[in-house]
Amino acid sequence: MNVDLFEMERYQSLHWHEVDYDLSESGVLPMSIRELFGPAADAEAFLASTLGYPLSEGSPETRAAIADWYPSAGVDNVSVVNGGSEANLLTLWTLLKRKGRLAFMTPNYMQGQGLGRHFGRGTDTFRLKLRNDRWELDLHELDRAVTSSTNVVMVCNPNNPTGHVLTEPEMDAVVAAADRVGAWIVADEIYRGAELDTDETSPTFWGRYDKVVITSGLSKAFAMPGLRIGWIVAPDDLIPKIWEHHDYTTLTPSSIGDRLAGFAMQPIVRENILARTRGIIRANYPAIDGWLRLHDDVFTWARPAAGAIAYAKYDLPIKPGKLVERIRTDRSVLLVPGSMFGIGKGLRFGFGYDIAYTMQGLARVDETLADLAPPAEPALLPVDELAAPHVVTLEEEIVPFATAEPEDVLGEIALLADDAPTPDVGEGA
Repeated sequence: MNVDLFEMERYQSLHWHEVDYDLSESGVLPMSIRELFGPAADAEAFLASTLGYPLSEGSPETRAAIADWYPSAGVDNVSVVNGGSEANLLTLWTLLKRKGRLAFMTPNYMQGQGLGRHFGRGTDTFRLKLRNDRWELDLHELDRAVTSSTNVVMVCNPNNPTGHVLTEPEMDAVVAAADRVGAWIVADEIYRGAELDTDETSPTFWGRYDKVVITSGLSKAFAMPGLRIGWIVAPDDLIPKIWEHHDYTTLTPSSIGDRLAGFAMQPIVRENILARTRGIIRANYPAIDGWLRLHDDVFTWARPAAGAIAYAKYDLPIKPGKLVERIRTDRSVLLVPGSMFGIGKGLRFGFGYDIAYTMQGLARVDETLADLAPPAEPALLPVDELAAPHVVTLEEEIVPFATAEPEDVLGEIALLADDAPTPDVGEGA
């Protein structure tokens, strides 16, 4: 069976390492192993680690540390996998039925939309919409998307690419919609912990409903994408079914990744890592916001609540895919278009790395925006400065009244009036 092309991942994979400025990344500056361990950790013990097979579900110590981040979760509710993307794959493979459908929130990381069509009968979308300077869940679309054929309702919260965190009423609406038809909720929470304006971690869907699966990992809020560690938090009777599918993919996480993840998810270490992430986001966002404000005639956006990502709609006569390609080929800057998130004319800007580097890349984007700007309209003169029609007087000798025929005088006045500028009635008095 064919699968949809995962456009964003393929596009980034082809180009991120070739451009001068990669602004497509949605995480923060990655941690080093030395930074993770800090001065108090026993690095020698880590270096003595053997490189044998780990448990396919992850070590009990690592799973217990992950479970601690979710209210009332235990070690039997957790399975460790290779990245958040494998967590999504295994979960949807396990839950979706051939005749079932996926209700999928957009904009979003579009892996789920493709997998809904691959493992199930199809995918139905419901949207976040930008209204009054904030993103909101369209509750009417949610109700339409969730039907008796729906097996799974999938959300990304905090959201990629908008940075929106669902409100309590919005989360309640998702639960109610799933409960109405007995569907599972799959919540991709990989940006949880990367909050911009608060030290309080974004709320989780875990514990709100008995058919909830959480997918997450160390790639975004925890600044360790290179470890390729993800996890699934699910009811303990579902976890063994997910393991059965894991046996057909990567079988186990890496032994080094499992060990480092167990250390990183210890409560004190975890909170230190998230404090680092929030510090980067808070230091960097004002520069991005200032740049967008310089172009507020082009962009419309809302301040993100979490994640090192800002999504802005734009008003330019060019499609998003063509715009990012033009920026990439002309300026060697990589961005992600809204079309790769299931939304229209917009761009996602990553700002979690060195901010001077980011702003240098945006300076090149300035050049493309200038090229695409419509030509300035000529300024209209005030009505009282418009040239008045020439009035022929008796003293003028061009066509003296004494000798001219009446129709000659009228013709001269009409020609002079045609040459005079015509005031715009809408701009006049």
